[in-house]
Amino acid sequence: MPSSASWRTPFLIIVVGCLIALLTNGPRTSMGLFLTPMSDANDWPREVFALALAIQNLLWGAMQPVFGGLADRYGTSKVLIVGALLYVAGLVAMAFSDTPTLLYLSAGVITGVAISAATFFMVITAFSRLLPEDKRLVGFGLATAAASMGQFIFAPLSVGFIDAFGWQTALILLAVTAFGIAILAPVVESRGSVADGPTQTFREAITEAFQHRSYVLLVFGFFVCGFHIAFITVHLPPYLGDIGLGVHWAAWAIAIVGLFNVIGSYGAGILSGRMPKQYLLSAIYAIRSVVILLFLLIPVSVPTVLLFSAAMGLLWLSTVPPTSGLVAVMFGTRYMGMLFGFVFFSHQVGAFIGVWLGGRLYDTTGSYDVVWWLSVALGLFAALVHWPIKEAPVERPQTA
Repeated sequence: MPSSASWRTPFLIIVVGCLIALLTNGPRTSMGLFLTPMSDANDWPREVFALALAIQNLLWGAMQPVFGGLADRYGTSKVLIVGALLYVAGLVAMAFSDTPTLLYLSAGVITGVAISAATFFMVITAFSRLLPEDKRLVGFGLATAAASMGQFIFAPLSVGFIDAFGWQTALILLAVTAFGIAILAPVVESRGSVADGPTQTFREAITEAFQHRSYVLLVFGFFVCGFHIAFITVHLPPYLGDIGLGVHWAAWAIAIVGLFNVIGSYGAGILSGRMPKQYLLSAIYAIRSVVILLFLLIPVSVPTVLLFSAAMGLLWLSTVPPTSGLVAVMFGTRYMGMLFGFVFFSHQVGAFIGVWLGGRLYDTTGSYDVVWWLSVALGLFAALVHWPIKEAPVERPQTA
């Protein structure tokens, strides 16, 4: 339902929500740029840093349904503020982590829990309730695009911080920016109500969802998105460094992914309202496989890296508007935060495996080749899984 507060116009809600999305996603997507300097400074193999970020991704996913449910019941702003404060604490603690255990706790546990509360998916949940239905899918696309703009801004910004002040101070500066989430959060306050869906308990809503075939297929398919994104975000920078392109080209590669995802995410929001969402998702995953395959077959150079980054950017988070839109169509928005949270948990299981497996196989084989080829196969799997999904409200028995 649209917001009843007259000062919270759809325009203001979208602008502030997009700023929150930018600030939540920016520092997180820059973490791969800290892999090499932190590993070199502490004499760690790459698996240590990779495992820390794998834990972060897994906890982000595991806690997303919990914080989504809390946002449904108590309001999105409260959850965002808690998440922002934990985000700041995790990044500061990460700056002083000089053992693997401390890194797992700071970058893995604290930051992972923080991101699950202070995430742009909370913004999407708020948009599903605060924006009129005719602006909802566009809002989803804009929030996702803003998250990608955070990636575009923070990747070169993080490298600049590292070059100018060192990696420890750079992490503290990123923590300062994350505090802005808490300041902006009250503008997107929303919570679920009986007007947004049927009278159900949390358990009834979960049971209904996991007995619905299309929802289960959506859960399986989003696993692949997480695998692709997390592996590339964390391991593309060191991969490019290994072949001699240097950290600055790696930073620009991640930045270009974010820039082109602004276009891709907004476009996906528009297309989600004009074509079947499940077919759009199948096309996105199939094209991802083709792009990764070409990247593997064509000799790597600066132009091919930039083209790869641009192409992947168009397909990066463009999965989010149709995926979240399908959840809203199937079940309404009352338990949107929780039900999308379970879909996203699958995404983060994929992210955990992608990040950890990349580091593990690199340390054991000296190459990322197996994970690149696995990414191609998983993209084709996701394209097939999404095709039979039905874009329709779940059928519920009529009550007197």
